Amino acid sequence: MRITDLLPATLFRDKTVFVTGGTSGINLGIARSFAALGASLAICGRSRAKGEHAAQGLRALGGEVRCHVLDVRDADALLAAMEQTGQDLGPIHTLVAGAAGNFPCRAEDLSPNGFKTVVDIDLLGAFNAARSAFEQLKQTQGNAIFISAGQSFMPYAFQAHVGAAKAGIDQMMRDLALEWGPHGIRCNSIAPGPIDGTEGVKRLVPEDMRPHLERAIPLGRFGTVEEMGQVAVFLASPLASYVTGTLLVADGGQNLPGSGIWTQALMRGAGSGN
Repeated sequence: MRITDLLPATLFRDKTVFVTGGTSGINLGIARSFAALGASLAICGRSRAKGEHAAQGLRALGGEVRCHVLDVRDADALLAAMEQTGQDLGPIHTLVAGAAGNFPCRAEDLSPNGFKTVVDIDLLGAFNAARSAFEQLKQTQGNAIFISAGQSFMPYAFQAHVGAAKAGIDQMMRDLALEWGPHGIRCNSIAPGPIDGTEGVKRLVPEDMRPHLERAIPLGRFGTVEEMGQVAVFLASPLASYVTGTLLVADGGQNLPGSGIWTQALMRGAGSGN
């Protein structure tokens, strides 16, 4: 089922959406959902080739698309991209802060630089994005959506760096919702479960463990990038106009029984160094 079968194709007409990490995976799926509903899109990532390919696909859905090649750890580059987006497409209505890094690694083998890299990309990058978008979100009384993960609230083996980063994102989201609410800006997070076709699933889920992992999810399957796009569109839409400071868990119930079977999968699939 297409998202336009569920919502009006003009829902985000004349709205600008900026997606960090929007050149692949969940974030690109979110960008596609907004594009299908009439939004103008700006995406950013570190690979020009991936960015151009993603932008081409988004343009096929209609609307204007801009792609910026940058690292979200570079606050000046991110601010410049957002200012250019505002000039080209109109002020940003929705920020999706989704740029992230992940790799499985035992804590005793995790280098300080490896830990710092994930925290900088995920948490610092999310802060840079929010801070850079603030003036435009204030103008539009828009919203910021942060991409979190189950590691934010559930302990997982070999994910100390990711858990720290995602927990930081969610607490920052709540702080921003508190501070920026008087400006009319809403801030929320999405915690996806395992999503098919993403780099995270490729890295973290050994193929021979997949049937066991699917059985451990109450809904009995992995999610799709389209479903994550639907969640993001809901949070950015007038349907969620009184929702802020909220972590919306969209994981098919994955974390309800705990992380035990997922820890076993990580132990089987994890490398030993970084």
